[in-house]
Amino acid sequence: MSARLQAGILVLAGALAAPLPAGAQSRREMQMMADIRMLQEQTQQMQQQLAAAIEQLSTNLKAISSRQDEQTAQTRKSFADQKLVIDQFATDLRVVRERIDESNVRITTLSQEVEALRLAIPQFPAAPPAPVDPSAPAAAPGTPEAAPAAPPAQMAPGMSPQRLFSTAMSDFTAGQWALCVEGFNYYLRSFGRTDAADDAQQYVGECYYSDGKFTEAIDAYNRVIANYPKGDRVPEAYYKRGLAFNNLGQPDRARESFETLIKLFPGHDMERLAKQQLTRLAPAKPPAP
Repeated sequence: MSARLQAGILVLAGALAAPLPAGAQSRREMQMMADIRMLQEQTQQMQQQLAAAIEQLSTNLKAISSRQDEQTAQTRKSFADQKLVIDQFATDLRVVRERIDESNVRITTLSQEVEALRLAIPQFPAAPPAPVDPSAPAAAPGTPEAAPAAPPAQMAPGMSPQRLFSTAMSDFTAGQWALCVEGFNYYLRSFGRTDAADDAQQYVGECYYSDGKFTEAIDAYNRVIANYPKGDRVPEAYYKRGLAFNNLGQPDRARESFETLIKLFPGHDMERLAKQQLTRLAPAKPPAP
């Protein structure tokens, strides 16, 4: 645009500088002025068009930016909604799992309650004695009659495994060793197949041990080892058996129990305690020649 205007001005200046007749020069000037005005008008129109184009471009850019901001906000909102849905789903899943765990606990409790009730149901009465044959010879005087069989021990109605175990545990905590032994033995007779049976047998040994009855404690620990070989109480049973042997003045058997524990359960907490006890024991006597 500016180049055309400058070119037109230069042409006009050149024409004015050339020597022309007076009339021809006047017409030439008028023509040149008309061309200049036309060029100016065209320049103004082009400037207006350029300004309009710039304004339209700016408007389009603003619209694009606005749409982009809206899309970004919508995307963020979508992500936020999805995250909210995922969090809600995770919360619901956690609640469901908690309810499942609670239901499992209730089912286990009910199963044990049913087992307790089953054991509490009285046995059928024994068959009536056979009628005495009058023709049979009478028993000799002084001959003792056969004693009737003792009825089987019955569990108190409503006594669940948890309650029975907790009662025996309360006796253990209170130092009631005889009641503790009786309670855990009763638990073993009634619920010897439950998961806590090895714990009950171990606590029988603990009650005897705390009461200073080390021989009975060793017998209880041997039952843990023999009856529940896969239970988690076996390492402790070996360790406490070794302590009981040591208290009875039998260091060789105590050492054997500790060494068995170290061999069978490497890395266990009881292994470290067994090694400490071995260092405190007197050296083993050499075999006689």
